Amino acid sequence: MAEPLSTPRRLLRDLTRRLPLLGTLAGLALGTWLVATNDLTAIGDAFGRIGALGLIGLVAVRALIILVCGLAWARLLAGIRAAAPEPKGLGSPIETGAFVILRFVREGVNVLLPVASVGGEVVGGRLLTFWGVAGSFAAASLLADMLIQVATQVAFTVLGAGLLWRLPGEAAATLARWTVEVAAIAVAAVAAFFALQRLGSARGLERRLAGLLRRVLGGSETDAAAGPSVRDALDAVWGRDRRGPLAQATLLHAAGWLLGAAEIWIVLACIGVEASLTEVLVLESLSQAIKSAAFPVPSGLGVQEGGFVFVGALFGLDAGIAIALSLAKRVPDVVLGLPALLVWQTLEARRAQVLAPPG
Repeated sequence: MAEPLSTPRRLLRDLTRRLPLLGTLAGLALGTWLVATNDLTAIGDAFGRIGALGLIGLVAVRALIILVCGLAWARLLAGIRAAAPEPKGLGSPIETGAFVILRFVREGVNVLLPVASVGGEVVGGRLLTFWGVAGSFAAASLLADMLIQVATQVAFTVLGAGLLWRLPGEAAATLARWTVEVAAIAVAAVAAFFALQRLGSARGLERRLAGLLRRVLGGSETDAAAGPSVRDALDAVWGRDRRGPLAQATLLHAAGWLLGAAEIWIVLACIGVEASLTEVLVLESLSQAIKSAAFPVPSGLGVQEGGFVFVGALFGLDAGIAIALSLAKRVPDVVLGLPALLVWQTLEARRAQVLAPPG
């Protein structure tokens, strides 16, 4: 009699595991269709006009954004004793630089590997424990960091919708209205996520996280019981005396979203397209919102390109230029992502050496 109940669960589990692969295939199909149905010559010409200096500027801005986000993550554990009872790390205390390095790794995993957009967070949490941080605090810092990141993105999206509403045309007003409605749903989701972390209902979340940590970190029930619980770690991160670090993390994440508009301005300026501050903010905020909504698609393959074509059309941006813009924004993904993946593998190798039995 247990089989009818277990079969749906097994199907759901299999679907969840295959979701990144399905998303990758769907994204590649969408991206291929967008490129094939537009003028390849126009796309190549627009991309070529960006030039080496423009691409270097893109990479520099993206590196700055990741640096800012790494600093935001570090603020969430600033002043908290988050060490494991018996740390077996890489021999150095946790410092701000470690959060910055691991933030690069998180981004590299998310944009270059066929995983959903939270795969990098799992890897980042595992690597954070290599510095002796308790698994519960690593999980709590990631949960808080993701919540603040999503909340600031919602605010950034609302800013873009407000700017879009001021533009003439029914299409702009319709898109702005639709964006505000979706943002309202996102606000409710963020509030529910925060409540899960702060209220008693976090017990279920804690049990699932503990199980995930044991699988990812290679721990046991005894190891989990030796350190603080995820709930206790979340209480420490969200404590009333933590308003300063939490405000700093929020401002840093907000600055990261705003800096993303500089990437668009650099690309369009190199191509020779004049764009106002309002236009680049709307393009960045709404395209990022569309990409985030399609989180099962790794790195928003195809979705990002479609978002730029769709939103860019409101400003008279040619589809070829919009696709070239999206492709240019993927250059930093590769330039910064590949070294980040190498750092990940290096840290894993060093960890294996530390834990290897003598002789």
